[in-house]
Amino acid sequence: MAGVDGLCGPVADFLAYLQIERHASPHTLLAYQRDLQVLQQWCGEHAGGDVLQLQGDDLRAFVAAGHRAGLAAKSLQRRLSACRSFYAWHLRHGRIQASPVAGIRAPKAQRKLPQVLDADEAVQLVELPTNVPLGLRDRALLEIFYSSGLRLSEVCALRWRDLDTATALVQVHGKGRRERLVPVGSHALAALAAWRADSGGSDDAPVFPGRNGGPITQRAIQLRIKQLAQRQGLFKHVHPHMLRHSFASHILESSGDLRGVQELLGHADIATTQIYTHLDFQHLARVYDAAHPRAKRVDKGQ
Repeated sequence: MAGVDGLCGPVADFLAYLQIERHASPHTLLAYQRDLQVLQQWCGEHAGGDVLQLQGDDLRAFVAAGHRAGLAAKSLQRRLSACRSFYAWHLRHGRIQASPVAGIRAPKAQRKLPQVLDADEAVQLVELPTNVPLGLRDRALLEIFYSSGLRLSEVCALRWRDLDTATALVQVHGKGRRERLVPVGSHALAALAAWRADSGGSDDAPVFPGRNGGPITQRAIQLRIKQLAQRQGLFKHVHPHMLRHSFASHILESSGDLRGVQELLGHADIATTQIYTHLDFQHLARVYDAAHPRAKRVDKGQ
């Protein structure tokens, strides 16, 4: 099977599986394509060109070559993860006898905690004036992000039919076409109702339409949120995923229910959600340092 951008054979077969059977997003497909294209090119230069003939030592050399080229540990991890999924799929289909990636680990990357808004900053951001052009739309946009912790792609895909005001739930079409129901807060419901009354959207219409009447683009939302944050006096680099991080952090901080946060975010693996426990512990440490009489550091000059 011929693939895009020069990819063919086993790599193109795997990408077709991701696209057709797994319904992977364009972003995910592009990431896999880039990493496997590098593998295919390296194989052609160093190992005869057949990626299904590579052995464990070949994959170690491949990872080492990326490390010598200055690739960051996180990028090496992503690249190795793509190779792991690629070979696992071919192993299931009997095209190889064993995965050459088994037992290979990329260098550990320093884990960066996501940036979040505190509760006051979040309120400051979402409480936009609505008596300005696009004010009702912008208020509804920010409220649904912070109220329900949706991904950028999920907000772009929202249709009015997905919103059930009677139960205060929104049906979200997430990654891999997984669907979930997420609560919508009262402030977000009010903002959405005001926006719908102003825009007159039908059930099948996008909640946030673009200029051509179809769903608004992700880039348009990213730029708009950056502008709105600056207008509201927040000079952090505010972006849609920061609102999702803030939602998760604030829910976990109040409830301590990691499984619940996992369900709300639509994470397939709870390990993805666990990063928010570190944020929560940071908050607890700050509370402790500020409140406990024995937490304060002793001045060495005393």
